[in-house]
Amino acid sequence: MDRDLAEFGRQWAKAELNGDIDMLDRLLADDFRGVGPRGLILDKARWLERYATGDLIHDSFDWTEVEVRRHGDAAVAIGVQCQQSIVDGRDADGRFRATQFLAKGGDGSGEEGDGYGWRLVGIHLSAMAEPLP
Repeated sequence: MDRDLAEFGRQWAKAELNGDIDMLDRLLADDFRGVGPRGLILDKARWLERYATGDLIHDSFDWTEVEVRRHGDAAVAIGVQCQQSIVDGRDADGRFRATQFLAKGGDGSGEEGDGYGWRLVGIHLSAMAEPLP
């Protein structure tokens, strides 16, 4: 995997874990859309708002088993998102197969904190079922 895309993934997971709105604001594209495991679509403002209001709190958040395919200034990352979380006071623990859609954004200068020029354009989460016997 490209070093810059691997670093982006580490920064994104850390920002999600910590509810770091400033970092997430830099990492998410302005027209970002996130699709949750129940089909709800959130734009960037609503994604960040969950952290600002305290409606979403993570006790743990891991981004593993990541496979990235790069296509010029775009990339698709498929991995596993495991979280121990509370949403609106309810348990939201889960293990999800996540597909991220990334695009080169900003000036691509690689300045610290900018994800090496990558922006998360979208993410789609699917709950992972237990394997069949």
